[in-house]
Amino acid sequence: MRKCLLATVICGLSLACSPAPAVHSRVGADPQIITEEEVEASRGTTAYEVIQKLRANYLSYRGETSFDKRKSQPYPMVYLDGQEFGPLSSLRSIPAAQVATIRMYRSWEATTKFGTGNMGGVIAITTRQ
Repeated sequence: MRKCLLATVICGLSLACSPAPAVHSRVGADPQIITEEEVEASRGTTAYEVIQKLRANYLSYRGETSFDKRKSQPYPMVYLDGQEFGPLSSLRSIPAAQVATIRMYRSWEATTKFGTGNMGGVIAITTRQ
């Protein structure tokens, strides 16, 4: 009985003295959105650099989206303030200082929001007003 009590006390003390778990600053945050604060903290100079540093998976190959390779869109398209802006490379022409948010839309979301022809998804950039 005494050994059990002693073991319980030692276990309790060791837990009480252990450091608090680290709290991740993005707890509950949407992984599909890069906020203005994150853009600034990244210190990227273009939207492409910001994405590359914070969510490189946005830039990844999505696989063939059509049996006809000429119509396939394996990479996301870029939209700027709701308008089609161009392919991924166009992200390099958007200064990070002008970016308010960056949002990744998967293919089914992109089709709903922006229409057909976005099977690789959409990276939507909203600029600061």
